[in-house]
Amino acid sequence: MTERKPPGVSFETWIERQIAQAQERGDFAELPGAGRPLPGLDREETAYDWALAKARREGVDTAAMLPPGLALRRERDELPDRAARLSTEAEVRALAEDYNARVEAFWRRPQESRWAPVPGRADVEALVEGWLRDRPPPAPAPSPAEPPRVVRRWWHRRRS
Repeated sequence: MTERKPPGVSFETWIERQIAQAQERGDFAELPGAGRPLPGLDREETAYDWALAKARREGVDTAAMLPPGLALRRERDELPDRAARLSTEAEVRALAEDYNARVEAFWRRPQESRWAPVPGRADVEALVEGWLRDRPPPAPAPSPAEPPRVVRRWWHRRRS
């Protein structure tokens, strides 16, 4: 543990003295990245960039950080992928209609800014057509199995 700053000494002087002592002891000698510049110092990082990088490091879904209008636009772009995982046409229609209902509710709310992104509705019929087109063909129905044919040899018939 480091020693406490003595009274009457400025922080800069105290810190510089601790760094000089650590260099004399060789504490910085074989650190990874020694002699190379620190990564990321050449660009300006905004608070948004920092928050985004932190969220990615922590494994947080960055879509949750989007404003509501952009989140809805992103969801509309992901609708075909979500629809591909559904098994019936009714489920695909329900997915698109639910999205459209949330978009219409968004349109009715007052916006924070006049530059707020406004999402558009999803085309239900186009989504269903794409889902039908991209689905694999239905598997052929299994044919009823014929009962195994019993072959009786002549020598089995004689004993009976």
